[in-house]
Amino acid sequence: MRFMLSRRWVLFALAVAVLAYGCWWLGEWQFHRLEDRKESNAVTEHNIVADPQPVEDVLAVGEPVGSDEEWLRVRARGEYDDSQTVIVRYQTRDGASGVDVVTPLRLQDSGRLLLVDRGWVATENRGDASPDVPAPPTGTVDVVGWVRADATGDSTAVDHGSTRAISSATIGPTLDGEVLTGFVDLVSEQPEAARPLTLTETPDLGNGPHFFYGLQWWFFAALAVFGFGYLAFDERRKLRSAAAAKDDAPEPVRR
Repeated sequence: MRFMLSRRWVLFALAVAVLAYGCWWLGEWQFHRLEDRKESNAVTEHNIVADPQPVEDVLAVGEPVGSDEEWLRVRARGEYDDSQTVIVRYQTRDGASGVDVVTPLRLQDSGRLLLVDRGWVATENRGDASPDVPAPPTGTVDVVGWVRADATGDSTAVDHGSTRAISSATIGPTLDGEVLTGFVDLVSEQPEAARPLTLTETPDLGNGPHFFYGLQWWFFAALAVFGFGYLAFDERRKLRSAAAAKDDAPEPVRR
């Protein structure tokens, strides 16, 4: 096995060790993500069936939505301000293009604004035209919705009453009033709109592919180690065969 002390084999062994460790680490990362997903799903499963709470017991101005508060059901009473509706463009459902419609609800008790994603409606999603969307119910409305955290990034920018992702941090400054942080996906409203929109579906509570991805990375780590061992064994066999052939070669005849 002295050949393994050569520069070529030492570098080869180091490369295999780095590769195997990287694959093992990626497998561990996937299993950690699986545990995080299970914990998140457990919280969501509890929240979506819990009794609705008053919205201002959960959401506040300037306080971000906690991870344990997403998908809680909340209730609110107030009046929709359709003049301040914001369109969320480039939303798809079952392959069809459309928009989500976000209308602020002015709360009856405090006068603050709650962003309500009233649902989805099919449109052509043309960026140069304002789509015709159904109006919300007028007068005092009782709303039940799921709490959602603000989106982040450039997609939350608001331009001429439209955006690509919902964030109270960017929509709020365009509205006339104090806005609660976060928003809600509409579950029900009384009275109902004359033309109801397609409501947001409950979240996917599956565990995702993390378990199989983790096994896959660990398999690659084992394959790297096994492959190195096989190549080392094959190299040793070849060297032994060459040495044996040399020993068995006849002595040259001297004249």
